[in-house]
Amino acid sequence: MKKRLSFLSSIVALTVIVSGCGSENGSASSKKQDEKKTEAPVELTVAFPVKGAIPKDMQLVNDEINKIAKEKINATVKLLPISYSAYVNQMNLMMTSGEKLDLMVEWGAFYSSYIAKGQLLALDDLLNKYGKDVSESLGPVFLNSPKVKGKLYGVPTIRDLAQDYGFIMRKDLVTKYNIDLSNVKKLDDLESVLKTLKENEPSIAPMTNKGTTSIYGTFSTRDSLGDDLGVLLNNGQGELKVVNWYDTPEYASMVKLMRKWNQAGYMLKDVVTNKESENIIIKAGKAVGNLTHMKPGFAEQQSKIVGTEMTAVKLAPAAANTSTVNSVMWGISQGSKNPEKAMQFLNLMYADKDIVNLFSWGIEGKHYVKKQDGFIGYPAGVDENNTGFALNQGFMFGNSFLADIWEGNDKNVWQETKKFNESATRSKALGFTYDNTSVKTEVAAVSNVVSQYRLGLEDGAFDPDKELPKFLAELKAAGIDKIIAEKQKQLDVWAKENNVK
Repeated sequence: MKKRLSFLSSIVALTVIVSGCGSENGSASSKKQDEKKTEAPVELTVAFPVKGAIPKDMQLVNDEINKIAKEKINATVKLLPISYSAYVNQMNLMMTSGEKLDLMVEWGAFYSSYIAKGQLLALDDLLNKYGKDVSESLGPVFLNSPKVKGKLYGVPTIRDLAQDYGFIMRKDLVTKYNIDLSNVKKLDDLESVLKTLKENEPSIAPMTNKGTTSIYGTFSTRDSLGDDLGVLLNNGQGELKVVNWYDTPEYASMVKLMRKWNQAGYMLKDVVTNKESENIIIKAGKAVGNLTHMKPGFAEQQSKIVGTEMTAVKLAPAAANTSTVNSVMWGISQGSKNPEKAMQFLNLMYADKDIVNLFSWGIEGKHYVKKQDGFIGYPAGVDENNTGFALNQGFMFGNSFLADIWEGNDKNVWQETKKFNESATRSKALGFTYDNTSVKTEVAAVSNVVSQYRLGLEDGAFDPDKELPKFLAELKAAGIDKIIAEKQKQLDVWAKENNVK
C-alpha cells in the first residue's frame, strides 16, 4: 500500500512539475507574442525611379501601403521616388556614402557594376526564408536569370519579360493623313511615315528619344549580354560568339540611317541633350512618337499616359534574353540594417493585390474606382490632368499581373502578356550574367568612350563616315577586346555548366 501511495505521490509530483513547466512555456510564448505585437515597426527606405514629376499624392499612397505592411510584417516603408535622369547617380551616392537604403529598383544595365562594387546583398537565403511568393510567381527560369556565380542579387519584376520592337505614334495624325501602316514591317519602312508627318506637321518632330537613351535605343536583334560591351547577334539564336556590337554591319547601317533621318528633320531638334521622357514630350505636342520595345496592351497603356489615343506598329519579333528579363529588378542594398524585413516587404509586392494596386493606380475611391464591367477607371471629376496619382509604372512593382485592369485595355491583357513571355524566342544565353570584376578598369574606360560617341551617332548628330571609325579606334584603345574575351570565357563556362550549345 505504501508503495502504491509512493507511486501515486510521484505521479502527482511529476504532474505538478510538468504543469509548472507548461505554464512557464505558455507564459514565455505569450510574452514573446506580446513583444512582437508591441515592438516598434521597422522603417524601410524603398527607392525607385519616376518619369516626370513626383505625384502630389505620393505620401497618401505611401500611408496606405504602410497600413498593410504594418499589419502583415510589422514594418513601414519610406518611399523614395527619384527622377529617371538622376536615379543611377543617386543610387551610387547613397550606397557609397552609407545613406539609409533598403530596397531599390535595379536597372539591368547597371547590375554587374553594382555587384562588382559589392553594393548588393545576395538574396538566396532570404528568398528561401521569406520570398516564397517571389519564387513561385516568377518560376525557376526567370527567377534564376540574374544569377552571377550561382548567387542572386536581384529579382525581376513580373511584366513583359520578353520584348518586341516597334514605333508608337499618335493615332489622330495617322487618321488625319491616311497613313497606311500595314506595309511598315521593318525599320527602313518607317521613313515614308516620318516624311509624311514632317511635310504636314512641320512644327512637331515626327520622333523623339526615350529620356536618357538615343532615338535608336535598344532596337535591334542583338542580345546585349547586359551592357552592349560584347553582344550576341540574331537574338542569341546562333553561335555563342561574343562580338563588338559597335563594329558590326548592322550597327553601321543603323547609324547611317539615323544620320539620314536627323538631316531630314525627322527628330527632336535637341535630341542629343534631351533628358525629358518621351511621354512628356508627346503629351506636350512636341513629337508624334518614338521607337520603343513593346508588349501586349502597350498602345492602350501609352494612350492613358499621354492622354491621347496611340497606335503601334511592330518592326521586330518578340525575344527574351537576360537583359529583357533583368531590365527591371528589385534588390537589397548591402548596407541595409533590416534585410529580413526588406525581403518580407518585397515578397508582399509579389503576393498582395492591394499593395500592387496602390503602387500601380493609387487609392481606390480617390484615384480610381471599380467599374461594373470589371475594369477600373477614374472617379467622376478626375482625369489624367487633375489626378493626384498618375505614376503609371505598374511594371516596376513586383507582380504587375495582380493589378486591376484599366478601362480601354483588353480584359485578358495579363493572360496575353504571360503567353507573350512564354512564346517569345529565347536567347541561348538567357540566364547568363557576366561578372565584370576582373575587367572593371576596362569597363570604366570603354564606358567613357561610349558616352562620348553613342548618343551622337545613334541620334544622327554625328557623321558616321567620320566619327564611327574614331569611336571604334578609341574603344579598342580603351580595352573593349579584353572585355569581350572575358565575357566569352565566362559564357563558355556557363554554357558548359548548363549544357547549352
